[in-house]
Amino acid sequence: MNSRMSSRRSFVQAAAVSAAGVSPLVGALRQALGAKPNPTIILRSGWQTVNIGDITHTPGVLNVLRKHLPDVHVLAWLSHDDRGVGEMLRKEFPKYEFTTDRKLVGGEWFKRADFMLHGSGPSVVAARDLRSWRDKTGKPFGTFGVTIGSVNDWLRTLLNEASFVYTRETKTHDVLAKAGVTKPVIGFMPDGTFDFQILNEDKGLAYLKANGLEDRKFICAIPRLRYTPYHKIKKGINWSDERIRMVETTNEKYGEQDHAKMREAMIRWVRETGLKILVCPEMTYQIDVMDELLIDPLPADVKKNVVKRDTYWLPDEAASVYKRAHTVVSAECHSPIIAEANGTPAFYVRQPTDTIKGQMYYDLGLADWTFEVDDVTGKDIADQLMKVYSDYTGAQKKRAEAIAMANARFDEACATLGKSLG
Repeated sequence: MNSRMSSRRSFVQAAAVSAAGVSPLVGALRQALGAKPNPTIILRSGWQTVNIGDITHTPGVLNVLRKHLPDVHVLAWLSHDDRGVGEMLRKEFPKYEFTTDRKLVGGEWFKRADFMLHGSGPSVVAARDLRSWRDKTGKPFGTFGVTIGSVNDWLRTLLNEASFVYTRETKTHDVLAKAGVTKPVIGFMPDGTFDFQILNEDKGLAYLKANGLEDRKFICAIPRLRYTPYHKIKKGINWSDERIRMVETTNEKYGEQDHAKMREAMIRWVRETGLKILVCPEMTYQIDVMDELLIDPLPADVKKNVVKRDTYWLPDEAASVYKRAHTVVSAECHSPIIAEANGTPAFYVRQPTDTIKGQMYYDLGLADWTFEVDDVTGKDIADQLMKVYSDYTGAQKKRAEAIAMANARFDEACATLGKSLG
């Protein structure tokens, strides 16, 4: 490619990013052409706070918007902001507005906003809110980073009215195609957690110091039951007795089987490196099961190198700790993403009950660090962990490439949103 063609490509790429609202010149052009110079969007997000992964959806997407569309004002409509989540968000994003008040949103915010954006999540969680927005305002809407496992007639109609549907993995594209969702722009934008950048260094560093955990000299291990026991940890869950029996029976059947494979990697880590392990939670309930699943069965020579995190935490503190870990090994989906976004290689030991969202790891080139728990042995996980230990430079290169791919997808999604706004 000659220099003129290369320059042309660079210009086109830069123009595409500028069109998303990054350039002041583009803002001026929008105004001259009659487009609104400082558009306002409602971000629908904040599904729950019992899971640091669900918490990170919101600040991850907000960080993407802040970087790529700085002239856009965001009204963040959250389902929940308890456990200190609201304070964390308002401190990090002081220029944006936050509420859990549906009346405020349906009244003043619906009038002020130009677009409704559904944030990352396990489905179109707030589909009815998108429909209400569309019916009451006639204004456009779209999704950023959702997984959709099935589509009924009602949802198909709604999605076909969207400006775009960005999914957080590519398997959802097959679901949409089979369901007849074809009219919007359909793309891949991974979970907003891949751009989660909030750290709580005061708490994180204090915790590490208090527990003798040194930079890059420990791994983190996170357990997970095959089904989250929401009937035990959330009010208002009205599961049938049959559903509860199924969840508890499945968890009992597979708990030891799944975590024995993780323990094999933990044992290898301690015996071959002499370094420590932090066992910590992604969800509130995991504090109650980590002893049984990951700590108590360990041999004594390994157990003495294990630190147990016995309280739940917010993702900013977790990110400060993950940032300094050597590697994160997790049966949960989002702790590895938080780690990778903050500079640490991470493994996802995926259970078959954990939906198709795990496809995003493959989409971003992380197949070697994604373990389908029914199809691998503990030795497979341990071997890969020790490979990362022996070639940490290579592991960091792989991690950086995955993050670069995620960022490229964020660029594309924001360019599409910018076009919809202007």
